[in-house]
Amino acid sequence: MNLFHAAVLGSLQGFAEVLPISSSAHLILVPWLLEWPESGLTFDVALHLGTFLALAAYFWRDIIEMTLSFLDAAARRSLNTPARRLPFLIIAATIPAAFAGKMFEHQVESIFRSNPLLIASFLVVFGLLLGLADLLGRKRLLLVEIKPATAVTIGLFQCLALIPGVSRSGITITAGLLLGFTRESAARFSFLISLPIVAGAALLKTLHLFKHGIPAGEGLPMLVGIAFSAVTGYISVAFLLRFVQKKSLSPFVWYRVIVGGGLIAAILSGFL
Repeated sequence: MNLFHAAVLGSLQGFAEVLPISSSAHLILVPWLLEWPESGLTFDVALHLGTFLALAAYFWRDIIEMTLSFLDAAARRSLNTPARRLPFLIIAATIPAAFAGKMFEHQVESIFRSNPLLIASFLVVFGLLLGLADLLGRKRLLLVEIKPATAVTIGLFQCLALIPGVSRSGITITAGLLLGFTRESAARFSFLISLPIVAGAALLKTLHLFKHGIPAGEGLPMLVGIAFSAVTGYISVAFLLRFVQKKSLSPFVWYRVIVGGGLIAAILSGFL
């Protein structure tokens, strides 16, 4: 992989992993459209590490506070405050997606990775679902009001993010909105529950990479991918959490519908 490809794909990962537009769809469709070669395991590691660094850098205060709250709750054997409950709720929301990823990641990739028409269709369908949730959701509940059943429900929705075109942030924000949370609370909880998932994926892929070694010439592109993914991911988190405080998610819905619909029309017409 050359450095230009690494920078473009790293930037795509950073923006699209955080915004509700599906990073997996973009990382499959853009190289397919441009006829670029497969990125491979080395670059996969770079993208996951970059995303994790972006999330960890933005939410470092939350991470420290949740760690202290977890230890405090364990020492006191009490979950009688929202701060003490939150780390356990994040764990509860993470378990379904972690299990689904372990069990079905390779099967899902084999089914969808080589089917741009299906990926484009999921961009449209789940974009419309996001728009519907944003339109109909009550948007009253705050993050401190989240309950175990709600956290698990959002975690179950997150399992769908295995499918390219769905979007991890998109489907979890959709779930939060449908359950009555404000846009900001839904987005914040979405990012918090993605932290252990992204960290776990980065760790597993890094261990696998160290086991097999970094191919010759792939070290620098990997570092470029990590850097671009981290920087653009941080910018995207900051942007989205400010954006949803005052505005609807309709621009992301329209983007998904236009891009997905355009690809569907181009594929069915034989243009692509």
